[in-house]
Amino acid sequence: MNPFASPVSLNMQGQYNTSNTHKYSVILPTYNERKNLPIIVWLLAKVFEEHQLAWEIIVVDDASPDGTQEVAIELARAYGEDKILLRPRAGKLGLGTAYVHGLNFCTGDFVIIMDADFSHHPKFIPQFIRLQQAHNLDIVTGTRYRSKSTPYLSDSQPGGVHGWDLKRKLVSRGANFLAATMLNPGVSDLTGSFRLYRLPVLKHIITLTQSRGYVFQMEMMVRARALGYTVGEVPITFVDRIFGESKLGADEVVGYAKGVWQLFKSV
Repeated sequence: MNPFASPVSLNMQGQYNTSNTHKYSVILPTYNERKNLPIIVWLLAKVFEEHQLAWEIIVVDDASPDGTQEVAIELARAYGEDKILLRPRAGKLGLGTAYVHGLNFCTGDFVIIMDADFSHHPKFIPQFIRLQQAHNLDIVTGTRYRSKSTPYLSDSQPGGVHGWDLKRKLVSRGANFLAATMLNPGVSDLTGSFRLYRLPVLKHIITLTQSRGYVFQMEMMVRARALGYTVGEVPITFVDRIFGESKLGADEVVGYAKGVWQLFKSV
């Protein structure tokens, strides 16, 4: 089914039954995601094909020792080398630079960034696209902390988090509260990493972004607001990774706090 042919979408678009001719590039940064990668690729392909959308997935692997690259090569053989593009790097160089690297190979006019560990479910992508199309937005970001989309989308469900203990939930809430208080970014979930960008918008913002690691996502939203880009939010359910260990540690928490302070002084 075409995502723009639903009653909700047609009503928002003024009843014009037009197809989506855009192409969507997904950048998947990976490190030790051998078990997760086949699952997330299958789900992405299923969503795109069911909604008749043009797509590609750029796998940016940071020299994973667990065989992630070998799995990506097999997936490219299965789905086609025009659909699955492995673009590895020499070592573990960080999340922000992984997106910069992946952008060099995107041929779509929209870019989706998300985690490869199945914590971001591709089922939300059609909602991202509907919201973007209905309001001509530059960016749509997933949020764990809203019950409704902004601007309003009638079929959105409340966001949330599954698989986290109370401590981690409090850390995440506290991090977003700190950033919202100091930076006024206009979005409810600054630390999320499930987003849809227009390609030129992402390229523009990323050239100005100075942070790396987990602060990278926050700075992207703060700069988007400062530059006047339009941003929408879709509630998502975040599920803790199925296989492997979380890469968030004490150093990242401290780095995040420092990043908020630096952005408060500079943006």
